[in-house]
Formats: sequence, structure tokens, C-alpha cells
Amino acid sequence: MAGLHRAIVGRGPKAKPAFSKVLVKRLERVLGEENVRVGAGELSAFSRDATPLFSHSPDIVVFPATTTEVAAVLRLASEFRVPVVPRGAGSNLCAATVPTCGGIVLVLTRMDKILEVSKDELLARVQPGVTTLELGKAASQAGLLFAPDPGSKTVSTVGGNIATCAGGLRGLKYGVTRNYVLGLELVLATGETIRTGGRLWKDVAGYDLTRLVTGSEGTLGVITEATIALLPAPATTGTGVAYFDDLSAAGSAVARIISQGIVPATLEFLDSTCIGAVEDFAGLGLRRDAGALLLFGDDGDDDIVSRRIRRMADICQDQSAIEVTLASGLAEADDLLAARRCSLPALARKGPLTILEDVAVPRPAIPRMVAQIDQIADRYGVKVGTFGHAGDGNLHPTCVLSPHDDAAIEAAHLAFADVFAAAIALDGTPSGEHGIGAAKLPFLAQKLGGEQMSLLRRVKTAFDPAGILNPGKLGS
Repeated sequence: MAGLHRAIVGRGPKAKPAFSKVLVKRLERVLGEENVRVGAGELSAFSRDATPLFSHSPDIVVFPATTTEVAAVLRLASEFRVPVVPRGAGSNLCAATVPTCGGIVLVLTRMDKILEVSKDELLARVQPGVTTLELGKAASQAGLLFAPDPGSKTVSTVGGNIATCAGGLRGLKYGVTRNYVLGLELVLATGETIRTGGRLWKDVAGYDLTRLVTGSEGTLGVITEATIALLPAPATTGTGVAYFDDLSAAGSAVARIISQGIVPATLEFLDSTCIGAVEDFAGLGLRRDAGALLLFGDDGDDDIVSRRIRRMADICQDQSAIEVTLASGLAEADDLLAARRCSLPALARKGPLTILEDVAVPRPAIPRMVAQIDQIADRYGVKVGTFGHAGDGNLHPTCVLSPHDDAAIEAAHLAFADVFAAAIALDGTPSGEHGIGAAKLPFLAQKLGGEQMSLLRRVKTAFDPAGILNPGKLGS
């Protein structure tokens, strides 16, 4: 898998026939000239997303504002056999929105309206360009909670969350994005518009196309509206932090917490590399002499949260924690959560190029997976810091290096290829929440096997017979 990122970029079938002034003019008639970009300078920002080392220029970028406009763009794309890559804020970390085959990038950020928040029905209807933070605030104002909590929530869009089935810090207790998508308005590659699901929490009429589209990374259709399940907002939250000699000890504490029937809202970890980076970055007063940090928290009624937080603290102490501290108030709790949320920016300050990856393994395998990550890093001579969601086995090994050091980049590619293989060998996956995109496509068949890959391709063909939607990704 040497040179994986560089090998993928720029490959794939180009649009046929070549882009013409006719297509551009017809797009401009549909969207207005100001919402169609073709100049090289204007296209560069859409040649990449948040995934490092992946880029490929689109030929056209368009900004529709309505479902009707999206449908018209897709009809033109089908007519001209032009690839289309749906895109939100471009914050994803798997190169899912990099136009590896060129074509049209369909930017949905103008479709940013919250159409409805219903406290009675515990749901919201939103357009795909609404950010996770905006939906969270609107839900909170109605006394409700939008549970998915990805690290990029200030910029990530709901449509992008659905396309990649984003997770986040609350995944153990509340689940991930797929658990909160009740229905979708979806434009197919041919320009037809369908609605899947609806306002019901229980609906088994036909195949569950809503679930199928969730996580499909724009390869099956373009989401133009979503009906999202909300929950009553918890009365209070509590947070604590425990320090351990190593991640193995922290992993034992995690296993003990879960075995006691506690399902916390937050159960996150940082290794010693991440602790040092976060402390250098934010100065939160973390213990630099610890080998691992376990952040635990819960939400709900006051008395229940208090008991659970105290119980988790006791378990950590029983499992040989060096120190356990409980947040005394909201400000301190926010500081502790910030330690986890700023892990990536803190590590990124250690070098100009940061490669953040995403694997998941069964919870009991976390200590073995972390140990293997360290062994692999040593084998290839790369520095890797690991943080992640201890409660659901989702780990984020992160490598910081120079973009000008080709040997180090090659070593990082080889190291991460071994990390993905190690996760799969432990009955895990090469992606728990970031998605497959272009970055991990070579490992998808290793995870799923040939028969399932063939089935994915047949499903893709049923939705997109011309193969224009995000080609080179998933079942393409």
C-alpha cells in the first residue's frame, strides 16, 4: 500500500464528452451565473476536503439553493455523463468529497434552513447545509437534544453527517447519526426526487432506504432534506477525569465500568503523546506524567448523574488510577471536554502535516489495538498519538510530520496500512465514523470480502445506472 494517497489522486475515468461551453451555459440558466464557477482559481478550494494529501480539481462547481435546482443539475450531468460529487462543508476526513474523477462539485451549503422543530413529535426538518451546531442550538431552545456530537460540529453540516454517518463523543450512550435519521428527501442521479421514511419512529414499509443512504457518501443520491429525531434535553451533566500509568490500565477501567451496567454519555481517552500536546496547546493543567487519561461523564437527572459519576470514579480508583478528579462546575467540565475536543488541533501544532485516521475494534480489544499501534509506529519510525472513544472502541491514531519529507510520508502510509489490517484482524473496521471515501477504499474489500463488494456495486448500479454520483468511492 505504499504511496496510497498519491496513487489514488487523479485516477479514474474522466467525464465524456469533455466539458463544453454548452453545459456551462445550461447550468447557468438553471442556477444563475453567480452560482456556477469554472475558473481555475475559483475551483481550487473545492479540490480537497479536510483529508491531507488528497486533491483533484473539479471542472465545475455549482451552488444550488433548492431541490428543483439540484434535480436539474443531475439531469444535465446524466445527459452529459459528467461525474457529480455532493459536498457540504468539506470537513470530512476520508476524502469523500474530493472529486477524484473531476466533474461537477455540487455544494449544498446554500440549502441551510431549519424548516421545523417539533417538541411534540421530537423531531426537526432541515436542509442539508444546516450545521450540526445550528441544529443543536435550535433543538436546545425547544428543550430538546440533537444527540450526534462529531468533533467538527461547529462546521460540519447535517447532510454531510448523514452522508458519512458521523459519530462523536456521545456515541456510546446515544448512538451515531443513523439512529436519528427518520426520513430523507433524495434526488437520484437521473433527477427523480423521492422521499424515504418520514415523521414516524416506527415504519417497516419496504426496504429501509433511509438507512441505506445514510453513510453512502453521496454515491446513491443527493440529500436535499432530512427529518431528524430529537430527544428531551437532559437535566444536568457531570464529568470527571482519571489518570493511569498506561492505556491498558485505562482499558481495564472502561471494561469494568461497562460490566457494572453503566452506559456513560462520555468515555474518552488520550495517550501520553496527546496529553502532552493538549497541555502545550491549551494549558488545562493535565498531568504530564500519566501514560493515559480517561475522561468520563454522564447526563440525565441530578441524583442519577451524581451517583453514576461517583461510581465511575470509584471504579477508576479500584483499577489503579493515579488520580481521579471530578469537575466541580460547568466551567471545569467544559475544560475537561475541551481536552478531548482539542486533541487534533493540539497535535497539529506539532508539525505542518497531520494525518488523522480512524479505526474501531470491539471494546475488549482496545488495549491490544493500542499496543499494536505503538508497535507499528516504532517499526516504521513514525510518531503516533492516539485518542478516541474508549466506550465504543473507536480509536484515532494521528501522525504529525513534514509534507516535504517523502520518506516519512511513505513510512506513515505503510504504518497506517498495517494499523487498518490490525483492526480488521481484531474483528474491527478500518473506519468507525470518518467513512471510507477515497482514502480507505483499498481496505474496504479487505473488510467486506469479494461477494459483499459485488453486492455493493449492484446496489450502486440500481440507484445510479450511469455511475455519475461520486465515482471511485464505495461501490463504484
